[in-house]
Amino acid sequence: MPDVQSTVLEFVNKLRKRKIEGSQATAKCTVELLRSVISQQRVPHSNQASALIDAVKAVGEQLVAANPVELAVGNVVRRVLHIIREEDLSLATAAMAGLDLLDASDDDGEDDNCKGVGYSAMSAAVAAAAARSTLRPPSLQTLLEGTPESAAVPYTSSSGADSESKTADKSSITRKLKHDVIEGVNHLILEISGCHEQIAEQAIEHIHQNEVILTLGSSRTVLEFLCAAKEKKRSFRVFVAEGAPRYQGHLLAKELVARGLQTTVITDSAVFAMISRVNMVIIGAHAVMANGGVIGPVGVNMAALAAKKHAVPFVVLAGSHKLCPLYPHNPEVLLNELRSPSELLDFGEFSDCLDFGAGSGSPLLQVVNPTFDYVPPSLVSLFITDTGGHNPSYMYRLIADYYSADDLVM
Repeated sequence: MPDVQSTVLEFVNKLRKRKIEGSQATAKCTVELLRSVISQQRVPHSNQASALIDAVKAVGEQLVAANPVELAVGNVVRRVLHIIREEDLSLATAAMAGLDLLDASDDDGEDDNCKGVGYSAMSAAVAAAAARSTLRPPSLQTLLEGTPESAAVPYTSSSGADSESKTADKSSITRKLKHDVIEGVNHLILEISGCHEQIAEQAIEHIHQNEVILTLGSSRTVLEFLCAAKEKKRSFRVFVAEGAPRYQGHLLAKELVARGLQTTVITDSAVFAMISRVNMVIIGAHAVMANGGVIGPVGVNMAALAAKKHAVPFVVLAGSHKLCPLYPHNPEVLLNELRSPSELLDFGEFSDCLDFGAGSGSPLLQVVNPTFDYVPPSLVSLFITDTGGHNPSYMYRLIADYYSADDLVM
């Protein structure tokens, strides 16, 4: 098995060199790496959750620094940290329940020291955290998933307790925490892998017969969403803005035509001219911020303004791994990055604009080629995630269910 640190460094290099395309692939690879880190991490008998959290944070900081504009990396790192905290609280709550059962069933007049002989591994801090967790109302995600309560930790009477059983209990608790955390991480991997299908299943509820849909850029989520409606015998036409200068819209248009959808490619500057013929704008998000703002492909803000002006619904598709708990004004949030000027001008054309006569060779022409655009929540009509459709005003509550406040800043 390869060394974890070498695997981390290899993945950091891939992130830094932008060798992984797409937020979904990046998020999935990140979670799989963190699963390896957790499985190979040695944890002490006490403060096990803290040891796992420190290990995940150390790796997460390297990953986020390697590609800060890919917010999905930080999102899934925080999701894994949240899983660790939740599983630790779950085990602590189960242990507290076991102690309560012990107090109720103990009729032999044993003193307090004998009652807790099987639970010496539980610190006062964990017990206090468990007590707080019992007072906290369940999250919406927990209610929807119907997660069963953790089984109470069985208690062995003090008459049969010895040093070997104490060691076995500590070892079993350690294995139980890592096992539960890895199970939660596996569930997160499945969630990320199936987000496109979960979102596409809702297409029939939002796309109707003979509608005209406008989209911009190239998004697999949007592709699967539109094709799912086509498979349900919905007849509609798609306008695709070309997404200059990379022309990602051309790729999406070819894929839509290959799947049998009526498709029209328009220039980005024609969005305002064509919006009056459109029934709905559907775009894929790069990230959804805590305030409901959207980071999407460059030019998407122009489409959102056009939709708002003509009262056309503006719908954003985003998997749960794209929901970011940070706000756009947070200093650690990098909203954009500039791409190569060669996508707009050839070097020969650019060199003609250099002022060699001045001796400095400084260019008279500047080229700015941003990758992303920001759409404020006031321009968004609806978010569709793998958990359903949500209003922009509800996104902060949905995001709060996925993250712990202690992990927002890594």
